[in-house]
Amino acid sequence: MNTPERPLRRSLLVGGLAATAASVMAEARAEAQAQATPALPSTPTTDKIPMLLPRTEFVYEAIADLEPTLQLGNSPFGERRMVPIIGGTFEGPGLKGRVMPGGADRQLVRRDGATALDAIYELQTHDGAVISVRNRVLTRPLKSGEAGSGRYAFSTLEITAPDGPYGWLNDFVYVGTLNSLRPARAAVVIRVYRVI
Repeated sequence: MNTPERPLRRSLLVGGLAATAASVMAEARAEAQAQATPALPSTPTTDKIPMLLPRTEFVYEAIADLEPTLQLGNSPFGERRMVPIIGGTFEGPGLKGRVMPGGADRQLVRRDGATALDAIYELQTHDGAVISVRNRVLTRPLKSGEAGSGRYAFSTLEITAPDGPYGWLNDFVYVGTLNSLRPARAAVVIRVYRVI
C-alpha cells in the first residue's frame, strides 16, 4: 500500500541533503575567506578593543585637464613646481559634474626622487553645487621588494561640500589614487574612496 509517508520521507531526505550541501559550501567559503584575510597583529589593547582593518568604498573618478608645468625654482627641500588645473569631469554613484578651472597642483620634487603634491580645486555638480577638494599625494618609484608596477601614488583628500544633497561628503575620511593620461592627454585620473 502506498502511503503519504514515502513522498514525505523523500522530501525530507532531499531537503536534508540540500541543507547539508549549503552548510558545507558556507563552511568552505568561510575557510577560504579566513585564509585570504591576513592575521591581524596583537597589541596591548586588542583583547579589549578588537582590531578592525579599514575598508574603502568608491566615491568618484575625476579626470583633471592640466596646463603645462610652471617651474618655481629650487629650494632647500627640492624643486618647486605648479601645474594649473583648467577643467575636466568627475563621476561616481550619485555624483557627476565638471572640474572647475582655476585650481592648481603645487609640487615639491624631493631630492630622494619622491614628489609631494598639494592640489586645491573645485568640482561643480550637474545641479550646481560646488565641492572644494584638497588632495595631498605622495608619488615615488617603487623600492626594491615592493609589490606593484611603476610607482607608488596614493593620496589623502579633504572634501568640503555645501549643506544639502551632497552634505554626506563632509562625514568621511578619503583616500585616493593618481594616474597620468599622458601622452594621450594632458590630464590625470584621480580615483577617490571613502574609508568606512
